[in-house]
Amino acid sequence: MEHTTTAAMPARATTLASRTRWGILTILFIVTTINYADRASISIAGPEIRKALGLSPVEMGFVFSAFAWSYVAAQLPGGWLLDRFGSKITYFFSIFLWSLFTLLTGGVGFVTGGAAVAMLFVLRFLVGAAEAPSFPGNSRITSAWFPTHERGLASALFNSAQYFATVLFAPIMGWLVHSFGWESVFLVMGALGIAMAFVWLKTIHGPKDHPSISSGELAYIEAGGALVDLDGAKAAAQPAAVDTLACMKELLGNRMLLGVYIGQYCINTLTYFFLTWFPVYLVQERHMTILKAGFVASLPAIAGFLGGVAGGAISDRLAKAGFSLSMSRKVPIVAGMLLSMSMIACNYIETDMFVVAVMALAFFGKGVGALGWAVVADTSPKEAGGLSGALFNTFGNTAGITTPIVIGYIVQGTGSFAGALVFVGANAAVTIFSYVFIVGEIKRVKLVTSLRPSTA
Repeated sequence: MEHTTTAAMPARATTLASRTRWGILTILFIVTTINYADRASISIAGPEIRKALGLSPVEMGFVFSAFAWSYVAAQLPGGWLLDRFGSKITYFFSIFLWSLFTLLTGGVGFVTGGAAVAMLFVLRFLVGAAEAPSFPGNSRITSAWFPTHERGLASALFNSAQYFATVLFAPIMGWLVHSFGWESVFLVMGALGIAMAFVWLKTIHGPKDHPSISSGELAYIEAGGALVDLDGAKAAAQPAAVDTLACMKELLGNRMLLGVYIGQYCINTLTYFFLTWFPVYLVQERHMTILKAGFVASLPAIAGFLGGVAGGAISDRLAKAGFSLSMSRKVPIVAGMLLSMSMIACNYIETDMFVVAVMALAFFGKGVGALGWAVVADTSPKEAGGLSGALFNTFGNTAGITTPIVIGYIVQGTGSFAGALVFVGANAAVTIFSYVFIVGEIKRVKLVTSLRPSTA
């Protein structure tokens, strides 16, 4: 099994003439930063949109959730496209289309009444569908480019882009809303994403196709468990080797994966609280201006980014020290979720400074525990990495549908966010239960019943 060789793999056994894999990871980080900035744009613009369109908290909750409805529904088709056509071309169209729909959202301000609300919902729905291949694509590329003992950090780094997006773009987007109106956020972010799509097309290749990789680096990552044949030109040209429906049934029947899926749903409840309602919480519950909220929202995100890097580094350090893959992944996840539960304390704190500090601690913990994509890269069947990641992301991002709506009802029914913070904190507790009592040993799944005979 792969995890038994992780610690034994000599990290410096091979002389590396290149570090191309870290350049690939840099591109993943940049693209994922733009990805999450586009997701968060609706929350930064949310208070002004709500005021301009006269939306109730429940209506705003449904607008916030529009992205996740299609994002979840498109996960499995997105995973199939990744496995069928490869990450490079599938991801290019994903970046281009989600950025185009973000750009068009800036035109909602020219429409009024119910038509404006419908247009806003539809465009956010289309952004979600277009973004569906992104994280399964990240996981697939990481599996191809990184050995197992570096994969925790690599996955944590691209995943931590969600926090860096808030650090970098929340103040910028808050300033744009304050200075030029809420529509400007979508126009700027959409144009930036379209430009990045063409950068992606020029810079991303599979390990065996990359013009800059050395033979030493290729041998090093392959010996460490990287699936170097996963995403090359030849691999992408071959038909899928699995029966999709049978594969889904086999993956869903695996207790380890089911526990990971439940954990990801609960972790993403925390994610979508920060992506959607957190700026509104700062404005409505803590009475901050939208400009101040944009800057304050970046502080917990800085903590989340640092936590994400720390979680990946701790996990890889444990693996290199000889601990099992299960132990090296689970310890940061459980510790991180314990820290995340601290957000409930904000219900008993009056001072804004201390509220922000506790939220930063909770978000740091969320970052430490956000190792789900590393687990997916460790466990996905070689023949169905895209489909496996898509199924994982389907479960995880169902929280993007439920979280904004549930919180909307809680806020409207109680008139405060106290119950919402308890709801989010409770999901961190369920994550701990899932990884401790359901997941069991973390290891790569080998397909048994869903493989088709090769036609090559």
